[in-house]
Amino acid sequence: MTRDLIYIVCAYLCGSVLFARVFGQLFYKRDITQDGEDRNPGTYNAFKCGGFFVGTLTLIFDLAKGIIPVFMYVHGLEKEPDIALAIVIAAPVIGHAFPVFYHFRGGKGIAVSFGVLLGLCPDMLPALFLAATFIFFSVVVKVSPHYYRTIAAFSAAGVLIFLFSESPLPVSVGFLISAVCVNIRLYRSTEEKQSLEVKLAWKH
Repeated sequence: MTRDLIYIVCAYLCGSVLFARVFGQLFYKRDITQDGEDRNPGTYNAFKCGGFFVGTLTLIFDLAKGIIPVFMYVHGLEKEPDIALAIVIAAPVIGHAFPVFYHFRGGKGIAVSFGVLLGLCPDMLPALFLAATFIFFSVVVKVSPHYYRTIAAFSAAGVLIFLFSESPLPVSVGFLISAVCVNIRLYRSTEEKQSLEVKLAWKH
């Protein structure tokens, strides 16, 4: 119980560090994310407003803050996974979306969501499902804008993980909580929400 609580708190605090802002301050002495259309402190604006180097660093660290706590927790388990695993999986995403260090105003949590699933290594199927759904809705059935594509990808990935992954149930629950968190941040985003458009790749 104590171990579970420590990991949950640490995972949330890891998620609460917004590296787009950290590296923006480090290299440009200002919050570069404010230059983005939606001012989202995430990987996309780090690349767009800070350039390749800052964007790459932000991507690596946003993935890492999801990977590290989940990986360490899973590989130190001495019991069957329970609801604590679900909360450890969701905690970095919740931290990124509602960071205690930034008055609970954070980012969307997409890169961090990939990170927590990669932290389940060697169980890579959940992360592959999320990647596959993003590719599917980007290339095969083209859903745009990105706002709707993300909702579609996370929703489909949640179903695939629950139905076809051999991961324990807490993994599905943890991802579901993460997906809800991402969708809340998408809904509250200040970006202009254009009309939904769906195109089939083989039709022009």
